[in-house]
Amino acid sequence: MGVYVGFDIGGTKCAVSTGLSHGDGISILVREEIPTPSAQEEAMERMCGMAKGLANGEEILGVGLSAGNPMDPAKGMLLNPPNLPGWTGISLTEWATRELHAPAMLENDANACALAEWRWGAGKGSRNMVFATFGTGFGAGLILDGRLYRGACGNAGELGHWRLAEQGPAGYGKLGSFEGFCSGGGLRQLAISVGERYRQIGQIPAYWDDEISARTVAECAREGDAAAKEVFALCAARLGQGLALMIDFINPDCVVIGSIFARCEDLLAEGMRNVLKRETLLDSLEICRIVPAALGERIGDYAALALAVQAVGSPA
Repeated sequence: MGVYVGFDIGGTKCAVSTGLSHGDGISILVREEIPTPSAQEEAMERMCGMAKGLANGEEILGVGLSAGNPMDPAKGMLLNPPNLPGWTGISLTEWATRELHAPAMLENDANACALAEWRWGAGKGSRNMVFATFGTGFGAGLILDGRLYRGACGNAGELGHWRLAEQGPAGYGKLGSFEGFCSGGGLRQLAISVGERYRQIGQIPAYWDDEISARTVAECAREGDAAAKEVFALCAARLGQGLALMIDFINPDCVVIGSIFARCEDLLAEGMRNVLKRETLLDSLEICRIVPAALGERIGDYAALALAVQAVGSPA
């Protein structure tokens, strides 16, 4: 039957996976990763070599390449993304097709994750779905009327750039942005500002040390630390505010939220929904499922494989 190949290209590591399609699902067969080479030529040579080995003689049906913006998907080319400086001027899809004799597709990671969750995860069966990353940054991939929507220059779904408040944690280069309030770095900034206020009244937050992170703040919130609980309450309220705007504008039937929300739904969902009930058009909210991502920590592999499936012409 042949296998699909996915390249998940990040600033620190590149992963190559193979997948076998079955019915309306896919199984990841094997996966390997390498530290990301500084030169894209070396990276493509090594990843294509890995793909040939992992395919183990099976025909490669399609290749998906997932990476961060900016990029030109039509040309299959990255455009000096911040985590991959110097990666431009070469069509990665043409390289993959030449070496692996299969159609190839490049897409930004948020769009790729949206396709994966729509095909195989929490958004399965949806017609109009938004996937929100909520990880290192905050962005979204849009499936509208059963198709991936990119916008005029590929920037559709950059919700993290929205300014939700005049002041607040910085994200996407903007104070008070959606990404500033709802990302790993944003949660750390919130934890520091809330923690300083508690310290001034002699209450040292349980998470207070040199390694403040979203994970440690979440652990402390679950143990009842007041400062940590306030951090997540602030984040949840802004998450609800931003999603209310998005739901009123796009009118999706499903919103899938990944990474930190998927791991911290118990700390975020109630506060988020309280704001949504107050701020969103009732009909639009009632028809919209808001759920954590279902593909877990391997969503990057599924995302790249979703692009490989897409590359051979499946509808989306």
